[in-house]
Amino acid sequence: THWKHGGLVGVMGYGGGVIGRYSDLADEFPAVAEFHTHRVNQPSGWFYTTDALRTLCDIWDKHGSGLTNMYGSTGDIVFLGSTTEAIEPLFADLTAAGWDLGGSGSNMRTPSCCVGPARCEWACYDTLDACYNITQQLAGQAYRRLPYKYKFKFALPTLWRHRLTVVMALKTIVTQVQLQGI
Repeated sequence: THWKHGGLVGVMGYGGGVIGRYSDLADEFPAVAEFHTHRVNQPSGWFYTTDALRTLCDIWDKHGSGLTNMYGSTGDIVFLGSTTEAIEPLFADLTAAGWDLGGSGSNMRTPSCCVGPARCEWACYDTLDACYNITQQLAGQAYRRLPYKYKFKFALPTLWRHRLTVVMALKTIVTQVQLQGI
């Protein structure tokens, strides 16, 4: 079926986080006449416990299709397929379990970070802490309409990464030249 973008379907008094999807062929496929997409804000560094994932899956099975996209382009967990009536109860259950909707539309999008000091010996600042603090400070901005979306991404300085990339690129070029006999 072909989807019409239904704009942003909000939670009352809350704003973005839900992307409306409506089928062009609702009469032929009534089970997917509405198939809204929900973004759920990920924890810093994307560290999930199995209990947290089970809770999210149980909530989604209760209110939606059960289909997920683990890490959309936003870094959020994406829930695919709910009706409009399920939005408020889903949001209530997510909130009760300590989760929040991710941003969508002309709002602050979900801040994201690399795992930083949790795995990187070259970490020169705590990306997880910075992302958490910015998220807490600006959380209200995620739900206010703005003229354009804005995003925060926290990563480690990339000087050492650039050196590694250059070395790998040079090795690849040399290998290709050798293989082609140039």
